[in-house]
Parts: sequence; C-alpha cells; structure tokens
Amino acid sequence: QVQLVESGGGLVQAGGSLRLSCAASGSIFSINAMGWYRQAPGKQRELVAAITSGGSINYADSVKGRFTISRDNAKNTVYLQMNSLKPEDTAVYYCNAGATGPRRYWGQGTQVTVSS
Repeated sequence: QVQLVESGGGLVQAGGSLRLSCAASGSIFSINAMGWYRQAPGKQRELVAAITSGGSINYADSVKGRFTISRDNAKNTVYLQMNSLKPEDTAVYYCNAGATGPRRYWGQGTQVTVSS
C-alpha cells in the first residue's frame, strides 16, 4: 500500500503562483510514476503532469510553460510548481502514484482556486 498526502492548495489571484506537495509513504519501492491530476466541477479528471521513476516528464498542453513537476527522492515527495495561474486552473488537484501490480493510488485532493 502507498499513502499520499497532499498540501499547498489555496486561493490565489490570476497570475499568481502556488506550489503543491505530495508526500508518499508505505510501499514506495513499488512506485513507477507519480503525477498530478485535477478535476473541475462538472468536468472529468484530467492529467496535469507526471514524472516517472526514470525521470521522464509529461505535461498537459494547457499547463506547459507554466507548471513544473519535480521530485525529491530523499523526502519521497513530488511537487507541482504552478505559475501564471489562470481562473481555468481552478480545480481539486489530486496526487497519483502508479505502482507495480499494476496499482494506482490517490491522495485526498487539495483545492486550488484562482480568482480573476
């Protein structure tokens, strides 16, 4: 089992920045990739950014150039630095871990609200 705990959401004005953190614990050796998804009201959950254990990174087109995913292996933590935030970035952001099995784990979600 893998446990994921997110932090860092909040309310910010358009153009501002936030950094999300996701700390993993438990069977972290089984994790192949970690990422961030988001879900806005009335919309499907979508991938925002992901990073594999080998360091490959993938971003949604809508966040390229504004968001940066990174990880600190010593802290078992993945970060999402969000700059130049837009109102359309408003959503609940979920941390995700893909592990061997295959298995997927989710964090509890953190609200990001961008005001115009």
